Amino acid sequence: MGKKGKKEKKGRGAEKTAAKMEKKVSKRSRKEEEDLEALIAHFQTLDAKKTQVTETPCPPPSPRLNASLSVHPEKDELILFGGEYFNGQKTFMYNELYIYSIRKDIWTKVDIPGPPPRRCAHQAVVVPQGGGQLWVFGGEFASPDGEQFYHYKDLWVLHLATKTWEQIRSTGGPSGRSGHRMVAWKRQLILFGGFHESTRDYIYYSDVYTFSLDTFLWSRLSPSGPGPTPRSGCLMAATPQGSIAIYGGYSKQKVKKDVDKGTQHSDMFLLKPEEGGEGKWTWTKINPSGVKPTARSGFSVAVAPNHQILVFGGVCDEEEEESLEGSFFNDLYIYDAAKSRWFAAQLKGPKSEKKKRRRGKAEDPEEGATERENGGSGAPEPLEVIKEVVSEDGTVVTIKQVLTPSGLGVQPPPKAGDSASEASSSAQEPCPRSNAMLAVKHGLLYVYGGMFEAGDRQVTLSDLYCLDLHKMEEWKTLVEMDPKSQEWLEESDSEEDSTSDEESADGEDEDQEEDSAEEGADLQHPEVACGEQYEEYLSRTEQHWLQLARNHVGSEAKEKKVLKVAQAMAKTCFDDAVQDVQAKH
Repeated sequence: MGKKGKKEKKGRGAEKTAAKMEKKVSKRSRKEEEDLEALIAHFQTLDAKKTQVTETPCPPPSPRLNASLSVHPEKDELILFGGEYFNGQKTFMYNELYIYSIRKDIWTKVDIPGPPPRRCAHQAVVVPQGGGQLWVFGGEFASPDGEQFYHYKDLWVLHLATKTWEQIRSTGGPSGRSGHRMVAWKRQLILFGGFHESTRDYIYYSDVYTFSLDTFLWSRLSPSGPGPTPRSGCLMAATPQGSIAIYGGYSKQKVKKDVDKGTQHSDMFLLKPEEGGEGKWTWTKINPSGVKPTARSGFSVAVAPNHQILVFGGVCDEEEEESLEGSFFNDLYIYDAAKSRWFAAQLKGPKSEKKKRRRGKAEDPEEGATERENGGSGAPEPLEVIKEVVSEDGTVVTIKQVLTPSGLGVQPPPKAGDSASEASSSAQEPCPRSNAMLAVKHGLLYVYGGMFEAGDRQVTLSDLYCLDLHKMEEWKTLVEMDPKSQEWLEESDSEEDSTSDEESADGEDEDQEEDSAEEGADLQHPEVACGEQYEEYLSRTEQHWLQLARNHVGSEAKEKKVLKVAQAMAKTCFDDAVQDVQAKH
């Protein structure tokens, strides 16, 4: 009894420490987040211009990572939402919605009134109810300099049948966070972990919440048994046996002042509902057999039609006190929950070549050697190709890719009627990357975007690949990486360059559209009179800004907070107008 009591006391102590830390982080980050709320509100005034649904065929989306890629439950479509992009000087956040038609190989940008604010590292889950719904929770908004973060705790649903966004306001849910994981389980959403970071502090979570799709109510679970330590970016997936699997993830902790130590977790747990216990769950630590992924973070997860769980890519960071170097991956692992076993996926190569070898007669050694030299029917080894991509700014980025044996031969051009999955003439596999987007539809695995590092430079990707999970033969390239989209601005660039780059993303279509939308949105606000001071302008237009701020922060917000956001919005508009006048003179 004494031992048990001591353990329980220790557990309560840990909970108290975590609660105190969360309170400390929350207090320090509150002012920081209030500052960012004004910027988020400004972007939402731009979104408020959208009054009707518009669908515009477009090129593939610009490079991004930490977006969500989901499959439509009824149509052959992939749904891309949100994400972020960093060009070396500025962080861009997105709340764009793109639809990719698998059969037609066409991207469409869908503008819907009243979307969620811009974000990345959120979670999106599709359920089949009502013609299909996309549920989105949390995520983060980063300031343009990437130094401040706002963590969302809002819940949204996109009704796919009517193409309408709806914010679901329900109390008792998780605190603001990003890097968490969320899955659909029966008629519930189940959410685990994540982290919250401010300029000075951070905290990682291991809490579990459920959201009922029937009552629209949040509940915090208190599972029995030893569960995972706090973490973000882990694998979370429902198994055919009715459990929830958790694997890996990342967390960090302070080892001394201004020095943090990161941990790439490799443990695995099952969260199981107790029989006959309504709402009662149990944690169980498991140690599956087989070949599990090597230590990594930033990997991507999807579930195959046979309920096998797929893990792709990621990065293994080697941390020193003053530096951080990462090895990026493009390998694929499979977890079979029924067998509790990990497998490293192996591609077979194209079927046509194997058939040719089986029915071919015995080969003359000299003839075979000649054929192999000329790229003939021999069985060549996989070939590593080093590809140099020159971006618009002149930077050379080296990408290592592996050509499978099929990629060494000449393939016939695609027929006009071929679907996207058949229309590739390239057998190259995705280059190593982390934070990519993964989805599975009709047994095809899709990999989109992500990032890798080349020296001090971050390369953000916009390519799209697919792999037939039934055949497991070869990757097919649907969208190649566009060298023109690889922009990188060094910190030492001139102020003039920085300014122009902040105004537009140097040729990116969506950012040019944003700028023009911003100009249009400003026209709707009260104009600044000639010679008018900010205090005079605020006094004259205060009701306008209070109404906008109230719409943004919600009716439950305190009046002090509404006033602060309103004043920040007014100041932004006033400063923009003054700058415009100065620029003209």
